[in-house]
Amino acid sequence: MENALNLSDSLLEAVPHAALVLDTEHDRVIAANQLATQLLAQDHAQGFSFAPHIADNFAGFLVFLDELAHRGRVWRRDIPLHDRRRHPLSCELRGTRIGQSKHLVMLTMIDLNELSRHDQIAEAGEVQRLGLLEWQRAQAFFSELERQNQLILNAAGEGIYGVNADGKTTFVNRAAREMLGWSAEDLLGRDIHSMIHHHHLSGEVYPAHDCPIYQSFRFEQVNRIEDEVFWRKDGKPIRVEYVSTPIYDQNVLAGAVVIFRDITERKENERKLRRAMEEVQALRDRLEQENAYLQETIATERAHHDIIGGSPAVLQLLSKIDLVASTDASVLISGEAGTGKALVASAIHKGSARRRRSLIHFKCSAVTSDAIESELFGQIRGAFAGALRDKAGVLELAHNGTLFLDDVDELPLGLQGRLLHALQEGSVTRLGDTRAREIDLRVIAASRRNLEALVRKGAFREELLMYLSVFPITCLPLRDRREDIPALAAHFLALSCKRLNIRPPIISKSSMEKLVSYDWPGNVRELQNVIDRGSIISTGGKLQIDLGLTTPHTAAGELTVLSEAEMAAAQRRNIVAALRRTGGKVSGVEGAAQLLGIQPTTLYSRIKKLHIDAEEWQ
Repeated sequence: MENALNLSDSLLEAVPHAALVLDTEHDRVIAANQLATQLLAQDHAQGFSFAPHIADNFAGFLVFLDELAHRGRVWRRDIPLHDRRRHPLSCELRGTRIGQSKHLVMLTMIDLNELSRHDQIAEAGEVQRLGLLEWQRAQAFFSELERQNQLILNAAGEGIYGVNADGKTTFVNRAAREMLGWSAEDLLGRDIHSMIHHHHLSGEVYPAHDCPIYQSFRFEQVNRIEDEVFWRKDGKPIRVEYVSTPIYDQNVLAGAVVIFRDITERKENERKLRRAMEEVQALRDRLEQENAYLQETIATERAHHDIIGGSPAVLQLLSKIDLVASTDASVLISGEAGTGKALVASAIHKGSARRRRSLIHFKCSAVTSDAIESELFGQIRGAFAGALRDKAGVLELAHNGTLFLDDVDELPLGLQGRLLHALQEGSVTRLGDTRAREIDLRVIAASRRNLEALVRKGAFREELLMYLSVFPITCLPLRDRREDIPALAAHFLALSCKRLNIRPPIISKSSMEKLVSYDWPGNVRELQNVIDRGSIISTGGKLQIDLGLTTPHTAAGELTVLSEAEMAAAQRRNIVAALRRTGGKVSGVEGAAQLLGIQPTTLYSRIKKLHIDAEEWQ
């Protein structure tokens, strides 16, 4: 053991820089040369700890050791050191793993201030200018330099080569030859730029006068480049980072030394990591948006009531759902507000092969015209003012699932063509982006207005209507299937009382007759609201029905208070009744305006505002 230690001490003393052997498991210096003990101000060459000499980047030193264990050789300049008296040291720390041991490493501390001994390095700058004698002096200089530093050069994991003032290669270490695939005979005495540094990765020519390595010995600059390419002998590029430093012989600029490392794998890992992080971020954003749309759908559907009823209309509706659900055909659901169009869309999705994916409910009338394009197609950061992050649109969110376009008649005409193109092509491009993303989705659309009438008016694209209405389904209003009212009323009463945690009241025969005879302008949604209200105000075990619109006065002669929605619904029904009586005639003698006692222009304005189509009074 003693002989081994003596041999280790002898080898360390041969190293021309401060060097020591460190046991990383116990943080103990096993051996150190005289330069190391002087540099660290230690009294002994072994037995002391190295960690106290690390100034303020101990985490960086741990990374250094991890990289050393992985690669076998590593160097860093960003780990500040100080001696035992805490005087700061400016060093480049190099590590070399010793044999197969995991815990024994040789640390070489190259004093960067000491490297300024450029007066010992010269004899190459005047080679061509001073003739053969100067060339021989340059050769002798670099030969001596190579001889003195042979141990370091061949132990280094980085590629190292030197060039003289004419750009001719003067020495190449083993790591450089292995990384580049060139032999020493291939490179020595030749213009190395034209062999390994002639083109950028893009294929663009890399002129020698623009090369930072040449600038090092022409303008006496130290250049650190973090991402360029060197070209191997087999024509393949490797990504490198390098430092080129000018060298001198007796204060005469003689050339430059280049230290480089292959970062191809690191760059590829960084690219993969960035891609993975982008995909994770995109997936997280998508899941957040999907969750928001799903929560909105749940809230809209009031926890998703099943389709209730046994009338011929409901049975026919269920039959159509069964027919189309298992296909991928586009479905257009039409019907008045509150007739259950969203329930039909949900039932179709649940019966389809896409049921394991999301049903994205997008209500076109609930989004402003300025935001609807971004909501549909998505955006990338910076696409427009306020676009602070990448965001997927509902078309992407519905990929492999179903997109339910509710109130599709409210979709701006200018966006209908782009929507149709995206659906037909099966791809969508986010706002501000150029990359198209593949989508595979089923479309279910719903409208409470007559889309064919809108097509005739130029307010809806005929091609989009044809795409959406492959399989049309109509949800009949409640007044046309009154036999379903008892079952619906009982269903809503049970849900309401469960939610309110009260005992269900009884629906009397007179109350049921009142429900059945009512015209229900708000359809099933209005029926549910009436039952909810009755559950709250009912006393004595019987359900109290407050229709509000059945008569303008109560039995006591007091005025019934109507909401804005109830007043609007009543006005709409009144206008439809007047148009039905006059056969659609608005102005003139026996016209609807005269019947209602208002000006024809006022009636025209209200018909437009209330979206009353001819199909409703014909």
